[in-house]
Amino acid sequence: MSTTRTLRTDVAIVGGGIVGSSAALALRRMGLDVVLLERDLCGSRSSGVNYGGVRRQGRPLSQLPLAQRAHRIWGRLGELIGTEGEYQRSGHFKIGRSEDDMAALERYRASVRDAGFDLGLELVTGARLREHCPWLGARALGGSLCIEDGQANPRLVSPAFALAAQRAGARVFERHRVDEVAHDGTLFRLCATHAEGTLEVRSPVLLNCAGAWSGPIATHFGEAVPLQSGHPAMAVTEPLPFFMDWSLGVEGGGIYCRQVARGNLVLGGGAGIGLDAERARSERDAIATLSTQAIELLPRLAHAHFIRTWSGTEGYLPDRQPVLGPSRTTPGLFHGFGFAGAGFQIGPAAGEVLAELARDGRSTTPIEAFAIERFFPDTRAERPAEAAASASH
Repeated sequence: MSTTRTLRTDVAIVGGGIVGSSAALALRRMGLDVVLLERDLCGSRSSGVNYGGVRRQGRPLSQLPLAQRAHRIWGRLGELIGTEGEYQRSGHFKIGRSEDDMAALERYRASVRDAGFDLGLELVTGARLREHCPWLGARALGGSLCIEDGQANPRLVSPAFALAAQRAGARVFERHRVDEVAHDGTLFRLCATHAEGTLEVRSPVLLNCAGAWSGPIATHFGEAVPLQSGHPAMAVTEPLPFFMDWSLGVEGGGIYCRQVARGNLVLGGGAGIGLDAERARSERDAIATLSTQAIELLPRLAHAHFIRTWSGTEGYLPDRQPVLGPSRTTPGLFHGFGFAGAGFQIGPAAGEVLAELARDGRSTTPIEAFAIERFFPDTRAERPAEAAASASH
């Protein structure tokens, strides 16, 4: 028999990815009551199917305050969520394949340094490159190393944030699809359907962390943004003798690759396809291209076998920056979506920022570059004073 249950909470969160789950955990550590609604399993969407890169290098300067905050969180991951999730500060090496690439890496290093961020970037070329990386193909001229960047297993880390939030007292409801959202001027009302009926949640604060599916919520509150779905092409090889500790990327984009402790190499690059609104996969052509690029980069992969390929659905905005901050139309609504395939490292910091916004109406981390107002240049809607509305205590 179908039932309807109603809950009241300080903060409601839609979306159990790494951003929403991190926000739930941070809010519980602040002492606020939290209900998190996830239509599938927490961490099973883009937060759980991504490459697993935990890097600051290569991010735009506007993201570095958030990335630096996240770097500190990753450093105490075990204490925070009860698992290390295979996190290693193994180093991230961005490869240059031309003199232009190397010049771009040098310019990036200078811009980071001039902006006051200490990422410890080091250019590696020539004999030192060949000595340290004998496994690199001949096209690599050099690269930029960030020794304290690294990698982790997203399939372990992302769900662990939700479990940690639950242990801390958050009420987490998986397989609860939010079908209705409304706001009466004071409270949000969310209706989520599940196998046994309907869960109704009432809250003065709503965090929109639904990833690639955040658009309908923003649109409902008069903030239609050009959020598009993207689908990474991913693959993993059989275990190989361990030879490479750095996580690799390529200047200008393209393939990325890391080797885990048991020997498998995780690779990504190119695009998969969306099968429908919820499913995606890597196509044969994308995997063939990925294979060619991988062997060029790492000749040792010439005879390796892929044992699995996959894809997922990620939310992309045209400027490849997230929306992170208060709604311009609705008091108590805060957005955190559109991380464009690069949200895994900064996700825990984005969650903490959202928790600060929910409680205090402001964050200690600069987030002006991520305001939703950038998509509404022709309007001057004044943000309601109550947008800083905090939870009830």
